[in-house]
Amino acid sequence: MAGKEEQGNLTRTRLALGMAVFGSATPVSKIVTGAMPVFVGSALRVGLGAVVLAPFAWKARAQVREFERRDWITVCLIALFGMFGFSALMLYGMKMIPGVVGAIVMSTAPAVTAAASMLFFGDSPTWRKLTAIAFAVAGVLLLQLGQGSGEGSGSEMWLGAALVFAAVCCEACYTLLGKRMSEHIDPVLVAFLAAALSIPLFLPFAIWQLSGFDVASVGAGAWAAAIWYGAGTLSLGTWLWYSGLARAEGAVAAAFMGVMPASALILSYVLLGEEFRWVHMAGFGTVFAGVLLVSWEHARMEKEG
Repeated sequence: MAGKEEQGNLTRTRLALGMAVFGSATPVSKIVTGAMPVFVGSALRVGLGAVVLAPFAWKARAQVREFERRDWITVCLIALFGMFGFSALMLYGMKMIPGVVGAIVMSTAPAVTAAASMLFFGDSPTWRKLTAIAFAVAGVLLLQLGQGSGEGSGSEMWLGAALVFAAVCCEACYTLLGKRMSEHIDPVLVAFLAAALSIPLFLPFAIWQLSGFDVASVGAGAWAAAIWYGAGTLSLGTWLWYSGLARAEGAVAAAFMGVMPASALILSYVLLGEEFRWVHMAGFGTVFAGVLLVSWEHARMEKEG
């Protein structure tokens, strides 16, 4: 009995830490994009991510021989949207907006994923999903309309938020496509293959940007952030979340979805030293209500299933 309880505690710890690590990606990406060109930072992210995931993916290497054509197409789409599109859009967007704003926009991911699932995969709309989407939109609009002039020009703020939201859409593609593949393929193997296949997409742009990049100007803190962006937010977060997910009921896992936006917001204040503003709390609270609704919906579906 004690052993089962310890295993349960370990599972919950992995789920919570996985979401917290994913949440750290937003403020860390702000540090990375402030120190190096976007495609250089992105190439480092997926390169390091692939290296760290390789030992875990190696255990499931036999599954590659079972891949059908549609599996390879799906992995390539994940590489294109979930790795290439997400990293580039996220870093370019975070160059223009404060970390807290980025964290709140990223918090719309569960609602955007629910909307995409209804639009493209035929999932039935429910009042919880629709209300969550409405909360996500209202929260971002509240945040944007409430920003003062001291945090950058209005047009730049809107463009930056739009780019980060586009990154959220890419993440939704990753989530939905990855969910379908993980029904018969190890998700860590999928993440490794997607990261590895995205490297050639980044390399031409990274090489082009290297010509005007002074590597010596990057400080130790920025290098640490770049390493964490790949080895931590991509690799460690993936392993923690999916190793916990393998042993948890869907309802339990759904309850931890709220850790990611909370982590992103708190770490934006801690790591970036940004000024607290009540409009941030208003926007975050509205979006977070949507996150809780999506979590509630996942828990309900798990119990009915």
